[in-house]
Amino acid sequence: MSLVDTIKPVLTPINKEGYPFITLFLIATLVGWLLFGEGVLAVGLLLTAWCVYFFRDPARVTPVKEGLVISPADGVVQMIRKADPPPELEYSGKQMLRISVFMNVFDVHVNRVPIDGHITKLHYRPGAFLNASLDKASEDNERQSILMETPDGKQIAFVQIAGLVARRILCDLEPGQDVHTGERFGMIRFGSRVDVYVPERTPVLVCEGQRCVAGETILADLGKRPKESLNGVVR
Repeated sequence: MSLVDTIKPVLTPINKEGYPFITLFLIATLVGWLLFGEGVLAVGLLLTAWCVYFFRDPARVTPVKEGLVISPADGVVQMIRKADPPPELEYSGKQMLRISVFMNVFDVHVNRVPIDGHITKLHYRPGAFLNASLDKASEDNERQSILMETPDGKQIAFVQIAGLVARRILCDLEPGQDVHTGERFGMIRFGSRVDVYVPERTPVLVCEGQRCVAGETILADLGKRPKESLNGVVR
């Protein structure tokens, strides 16, 4: 067995979106080294290593039970509250429950589909670049909104929101597309948030401040009987 075969299982794959940035960082490092010496080389290599780390795309093991809503992003649950989905989705149902997952610049930024279903509407909206941890970022920031319908007819929405540093939202989904839980569907560069909207009475299985893993952490269970908690959030 070669050295490459030995270390390959422990290496984290890099998302294809990262290769142009990694190449740019390497070129800038080389030019800086030739022009300014070894001090710039050390800084350039450190920044290049961070760029590689940012675009990592590790494999995930996704729960397969029907009705589970899985976190679409790595990060921390910033808030859980009742809210209307973005108006551009033209959602005509009742108010929903919004679960917000905030990603910092050190989290994996590849986003994953939260549940099996059919994409019914997509809408990109330009906007501001406020700190994504703020509540008003859901309304004011640049975003990509997605509305979908589960196999049993429930409507779910999820929204990629640009943050203070993020300047690019990538979404590979199309209207009419059938998707499966845990599939990669895009990413946000660099530091941002993803909101997930579920029916208001859906039992939530995470709490504010909890760290989530995209494609693995269960946010809510559409098939579980709701039970009101002391603070009014369904558990």
